[in-house]
Amino acid sequence: MPVPHSRRAVITGALVALSLTATACGQGSQAAEESGSANFETVKIKHALGEAVIESEPERVVTLGQGSTETAIALGKTPVGIEEYAWGSDDTGYMPWIYEAVKDKGEELPEQFQGDTELDVEAIAELEPDVILAPWSGITAEQYKQLDAIAPTVAYPKQPWTIEWDEQITTIGKALGQEEESEGLVDDIKTQLKEAKRDEYKDLTFSFIYNSGPGTLGVFYPTEQRVAMVSALGLTPDPIIDELKKEYDEPGTDSALIGLENADKLNDSDLIFTFYSDEKNRKEIESQGLYANIPAIKSGAVVAPKDQPFVTGSSIINPLTVPWTLERYVPMIDKAVKKLDK
Repeated sequence: MPVPHSRRAVITGALVALSLTATACGQGSQAAEESGSANFETVKIKHALGEAVIESEPERVVTLGQGSTETAIALGKTPVGIEEYAWGSDDTGYMPWIYEAVKDKGEELPEQFQGDTELDVEAIAELEPDVILAPWSGITAEQYKQLDAIAPTVAYPKQPWTIEWDEQITTIGKALGQEEESEGLVDDIKTQLKEAKRDEYKDLTFSFIYNSGPGTLGVFYPTEQRVAMVSALGLTPDPIIDELKKEYDEPGTDSALIGLENADKLNDSDLIFTFYSDEKNRKEIESQGLYANIPAIKSGAVVAPKDQPFVTGSSIINPLTVPWTLERYVPMIDKAVKKLDK
């Protein structure tokens, strides 16, 4: 199935912008590649599971979890292998912004392998990586030992699935010997988010919630990337999150698991952002009385996209997802704002 022209244009524009940013700094990815490993200085990155020692410039990159693939591509290092993410992929079998970026560069698409609890370590070994990037992932200590025996592996700073978006980008840049270039990417993203900020949202609060089945209810923290994306557009996380974090923190999720019985704690949120695993899950959750009576839910002031690639793209802040997401997000939010019961 052909890739929609509008999507392709967004990604192409993003890559051009990133290229110009790098050129302005005097050290674009092309210059880095031309300098070769001769100028690469040994990099040491400490993380929750150990320390990655990278002694030469990585050429064969493998990524795990989310977000690392996109930054590597933006820095001129298209991975040879990536963890598959079928839930967020489109008909190409890849997440659309990754597919478009690699095709636009005229390069080969990365091999995909099974991840999560069934991580295919043998498939990763066969790719002969120089480095394995997993700063936003859930790899276990046992998996880390296996991976680090294959190549230097960069895991999360403190807890699984917990890293701020700018730190993720600069961590990857450091691992690839392009820390200065990665800082340029961060600055470019901040500029895009600043330009997308809407003044009319400044007095509106929101909570970004999720479920893992009937009876459950979780609320993401402001530092979680999908929340940070919404906040950048001008909305304010409901202050109740500070109280929830103290009482219901769920380690390794960047969220508070409050349970459906505490749904009323979200009564002051002007808007609710959420997602569902499928239509069956949506119907099950929305049919629960406590859930349906959350004021924002009841009035329809909800942003709950059905498009799975969008749900994924809006959950990750990186050089490829931000331009792809922003043009789609604002119309959804505007539609929910019109439903506010005031």
